[in-house]
Amino acid sequence: MTETRIASTSVGDIVQEDYSVPTAITDAGAGQSEFRYTNPDWAQQLGYYKKIPEIASVIDATATWTVGKGFQANVETKTILNLSSGIGKDTFNELLKNMIRTMEIGGDAFAEIMRDDDGDVINLKPLDPSSIVTISNKQGLIERYEQISKVKGKKPKEYPAHKIFHLIRNRVADEVHGQTIISVLEEIILMKNEAMSDYKTVMHRFVVPQWKFKLKTDDPAEIAAYKAKMDATVGTGANIYEPFDTSESELVSVPPNSTLDPKAWIELLDAKFYEAAKTPKIVVGGTGGFTEQAVTITYLAFQQSTEDRQLYIEEQVKYQLGYEIELEFPATVENNLLSDKKKDGPTNIDAAETTAGMGG
Repeated sequence: MTETRIASTSVGDIVQEDYSVPTAITDAGAGQSEFRYTNPDWAQQLGYYKKIPEIASVIDATATWTVGKGFQANVETKTILNLSSGIGKDTFNELLKNMIRTMEIGGDAFAEIMRDDDGDVINLKPLDPSSIVTISNKQGLIERYEQISKVKGKKPKEYPAHKIFHLIRNRVADEVHGQTIISVLEEIILMKNEAMSDYKTVMHRFVVPQWKFKLKTDDPAEIAAYKAKMDATVGTGANIYEPFDTSESELVSVPPNSTLDPKAWIELLDAKFYEAAKTPKIVVGGTGGFTEQAVTITYLAFQQSTEDRQLYIEEQVKYQLGYEIELEFPATVENNLLSDKKKDGPTNIDAAETTAGMGG
């Protein structure tokens, strides 16, 4: 008889790690005579924009709503700025949208400023952020830019600071570059896509189920021949006929409700995505089962952040290009909200509903 001793029980060395956030420091020059910065992650960030539809829709909506109905200015300014055609087919409004999209994707957007002999802007030519080096002096001020040539062996092209229109997203402390929106959305979108991919496999197995065959042979040639025949037959959906007692087949399936339902997890990640992006899902075409007033409050919050971005663009056009413009918000709900309050009287709104438009 086997002797058992409870005292011989041992414990593994698995350690439960608490969640922590890594520290961060700014990457400014910190007194260096010259500090050079270029975005090393642009290709990956651009890949997210071009591959992930949710990221593209949020960034496109940001650009569209920021430019709004277009820029307003006096006749002279409009005439001058409307001459800017980018690659030859752009308008000034489209140039601004391009710059905003680029800024959201990589944190920075650059365009070469072309002026005539009188100093008026005659064109803005958008540049590839991965090819631009931002160079600051020991005081931390941007001194010039360099454009790295894509032709091997060709020297970089230098631009003095006033020759480049530079938009910077959410600059932090003494850094000379902006913060990409991709970094706050990346982990959420990866988890969501992983869950969707897993669920896709599950749904596919309902339509094309997996089978397990128990063969009454261990001959490699017979097994290979049987495998080839079954794989071909199952794919066509044809009936299978075989001699009695040569094999046993078993449908491999997962009983309903035997695992966690991924749809709730996907919906949660979807809501967190739009919350992190600060773009209500209703803005990009989504809907939600919330009260009209709660959605209105959410939209109003989005309006404030959009108008803040518009103010930044207006100030940069004034400071860097020398022209005063005004960007008009596409559609405001403030008047409707005030009108509803007057008609309905004081209304208590559940605080949880003020994020109504952020999710689905």
